Amino acid sequence: MDAAFAAADGDRTDDDRLDPPEGTYLEVALRAGSNPEAVLERKRDGIRPGAVVRPEQVDELQNDNQTTVALFVPDNAREVLQEIIQEYTSGELTDKGKVPRKDRVEPIDAIRQARLETFWTDEPDALPREPNDAIWWEAWNFPGQAEKVSAAAGAIGLTVAEENYWLRFPETTVIPIYATRIEIELLLFAATGIAELRRASATPAFFTEADYEDQTEWTADLAERVIWPGGEVPAVCLLDTGVNRGHSLLEPAVSAEDLLTVNAAWGGADDHGHGTPMAGISLLGDLTPRLQETTQITLGHRLESVKILPPEGQAANDPQSYGSITQSAVSIAEINKPERRRTFCLAITNENVSGSRATTWSAAIDQAASGNMAGDEDEPTARLFVVSAGNAPLPIEVDEIQSADDLPIEDPAQAWNALSVGGYTNKSEVQDAGFENWTPIARPGEISPFTRTSVTWPQSRSALKPEVVFEAGNRAIDPAGTEALNFDSLSLLSTGEDVATQPLIPFAATSAAAAQCAKLATELSAAYPQFWPETIRALIVHSAEWTPWMAQQLNNAPGMTARYPLLRKFGHGVPSLERAVASAENHLALVAQNEIKPFKSDAKGKRFSDCHFYRLPFPKDILEQLGEQDVRLKLTLSYFIAPNPGRFASIDAQRYQSYGLRFDLKRRTESEANFVERTNARERDDPLGSGPSGGDNTGWRFGPNSISAGSLHSDEWTGSAVALAARDLICVKPVTGWWKQSVENCKKRGRYALIATLSAPGLEVDLHTPIQIAVENDVEVEIAF
Repeated sequence: MDAAFAAADGDRTDDDRLDPPEGTYLEVALRAGSNPEAVLERKRDGIRPGAVVRPEQVDELQNDNQTTVALFVPDNAREVLQEIIQEYTSGELTDKGKVPRKDRVEPIDAIRQARLETFWTDEPDALPREPNDAIWWEAWNFPGQAEKVSAAAGAIGLTVAEENYWLRFPETTVIPIYATRIEIELLLFAATGIAELRRASATPAFFTEADYEDQTEWTADLAERVIWPGGEVPAVCLLDTGVNRGHSLLEPAVSAEDLLTVNAAWGGADDHGHGTPMAGISLLGDLTPRLQETTQITLGHRLESVKILPPEGQAANDPQSYGSITQSAVSIAEINKPERRRTFCLAITNENVSGSRATTWSAAIDQAASGNMAGDEDEPTARLFVVSAGNAPLPIEVDEIQSADDLPIEDPAQAWNALSVGGYTNKSEVQDAGFENWTPIARPGEISPFTRTSVTWPQSRSALKPEVVFEAGNRAIDPAGTEALNFDSLSLLSTGEDVATQPLIPFAATSAAAAQCAKLATELSAAYPQFWPETIRALIVHSAEWTPWMAQQLNNAPGMTARYPLLRKFGHGVPSLERAVASAENHLALVAQNEIKPFKSDAKGKRFSDCHFYRLPFPKDILEQLGEQDVRLKLTLSYFIAPNPGRFASIDAQRYQSYGLRFDLKRRTESEANFVERTNARERDDPLGSGPSGGDNTGWRFGPNSISAGSLHSDEWTGSAVALAARDLICVKPVTGWWKQSVENCKKRGRYALIATLSAPGLEVDLHTPIQIAVENDVEVEIAF
C-alpha cells in the first residue's frame, strides 16, 4: 500500500501545468467475482471506485483472472486504507476467531499506480496507442465533478463539447472531450473527477440509418421525457417554409393557430423540408444527445411559424419584395399573439446578393428590429432577429472548394441590428457505413465548411459579421483527396417533415446554426423577462468564447489589426446558455439597461447631448492584493439603430445609422475629472477638440479602431489586477448619425444594454461576494450630466 502511494506521488513535479489534485488514483486488481463496491468503496471517507474492467474485457497486458478497478483515494483518506491493511496483518482476531477486515483485503490481488488503461472500459482496440493520436473521448464523471473536469480540460487547451452535448444520467455526467492520448493522461492527473473513459461513438448516422420503427420508438421516448411548455412562454418565430406540427416532438409546442403564412393560399405546412428541421433544432437542439439521455427535459419556450416561401411549383417571390414580406410576417405573428415575447429566426438568404451594402431586405430587418417599421408609430417595439450567414457552395470536386475568406455573407445577414450567425464544427468522426476512412475537412473547433464570412468587407464602414458561431456540421474528403461529400455522422439530428417515413433526419449548415442561436435567445428571454431584445443580444455575444483553435489564431496574430479578419471569420466565438445565465465565483456579469439622448439642438446648434458614466463595483482591495496577476475585463455594448439606406450610406457608415454609441474605460493614471473631460464634449473648454489624451490604453484584444460600424461592440481588456483597480469608471458616449441633422430627430432617445464582466481565470479568488454586496448597496451608479 505504501509503495503504491509513493509511486503515485512520484510523478508530480514543480513543472506540472496544473495544481495537483487533492487525491490519488490507484489501480486495484481484484479476484474474479469480487464486488468492487463492497470491497473498496468508503463513501464517508471519499474513497470511490470508478472504472471497472472485467476479465472478459481486458487486453493482453492484464491478468485474465482479475477485475481491474480505478480507485480514487483522497489525500486525507490514505491513513484509512493503511489502517485497514495494518489491522488485517497484525490485528487481533474477532470473537469468532476470524481475521479482521478479511472481506476488505483478501479479494485484493494487487495495488499499483493507475494508468490510462485503468480507466478504459471500451473495446481494447478502440484505445489510441500512439501518444499524439487524437480522438473524441467520453469522460464519465463522478457525481458533481463534471464542471471541475470541464474547467481543467479547458485550462490545458482541450476542446470540450458544448454543454448541450453532455449526457446526464442519475449517477454520472458524460462529457465529450477531443484530445490526444497524452493530453487525456494529463487531464486524468489534473482533474480527479473522471471515473472512466470510453471512445465517443454516437452520431446522427446511428439514428438515421435505423429503421422507421426504431426511430418512432426513440422519438416517443423523448417526447414522454419532455415537460412541455404552456402557451404564455416566449417563442421562436420561424420565418421559413412552414412546419409540420404532426411530429411527436413538435406538436405539443406548436399550436395549429400559430402556423401562419403571408399568403393564405400557401397554407402553413412545410413542403420544402426546411422549416420542420429548423423547428426541431429551435426547440430541442441537436437531437443526438437528447435521444441518448434518460433524464427529463423542461422546455421554457414554444414555436410559431410564418411561412414566407411559396410551395414548390408556384412562382418564386420577387427578391426585391423580401423586405416587405419579412415585415408583413412580423406583423402577422404579432397580431396573432400580441402579448407574446418572441425571437424571429430567418435562415433564408438571397443567394444572388452578398456584401456589406444595405439592401431593402437588410434595411427592413434593421427597421423592424429598432421598432420603426409601419405600424410602430404609436408604440415602438424593439425586436430581436437571428439571421443565418448563408451557406458556402458545396462542390464534390475538392479542387473547387473555396475558402470561407472569399465567400462573403449573404443578404440580409449584413443587417446591423440582426444577430448574424456563422458556423463552426466539433463533428469529426465519420461513421457512415462504408465511409469510415474518409477524412473530415475541418478539425474540431475550426469554422465549418458550410459557413461564410465578412473578411472581404471594408473594415472602415461595415459591421463585424458574424457576431457568433454555432455548430453547423462538417464535410469529409475521400482517401484519394479528390472528392468531398456531406455525411449524416457529421451533421446534427433533427425532426423530419415526412413523419410517416423518416421522423429523424440529418440537418446542417448555417440554418442549423441560426436555429440553435434562436433557441438560446428565447431561453434567455424566458429566464430574464425584464431584459430588452438589445440586452438578450448582448448576453449571447458576451457569453461567447473562442474554441482552442480560434484562440490560437488570435494569439498568433501579430497585432490588433491582424485580428480584425479573424473576428470577421468566427466572430466572438461560441455562446453558452450556462455562461450567459450563471455567475461563477470568479466570473461575474453586471448588466445595465438605459435610455440615452444622443443629440440636442439649441441656440448653439445641433450637438451631442448625453454621456453616461458607470462606476464599476470592483473589489479594489482584492484586486490590489492580486498585484500583477492578470485579470480580464470584458465589455459588450448593444443597441438598435434606425436605418437610413440612402445613396451615401455605403460610403459613410454614419449616414446609415440614426446614432452610434461607443464605450471607453478610465485610464490607470487618469483622474475622474480628466476622464469626464476627455470623453464628454460638453465638459471641454473646446468641444471640437480631442480633450486630454488619458494615458496608456494598451491591453485590449481588438482596440477602439476595430469599432467602425454596426450596433454591437464587444472587446476585452487583460492586464494586472492592480492596474484594473484604478480603472473603475466606464463611459457610454454617442457618435454622430443622421438623427443629428434634424431638429426634430435631436429630441429622440435611444436605448442600449451594457454588460461588463470581471474574471480572474485560473485564480482561486472570490470576486463574486464583494461585487454582489456592492450591487445590493447600489454602488453601480450613473453619473448624470
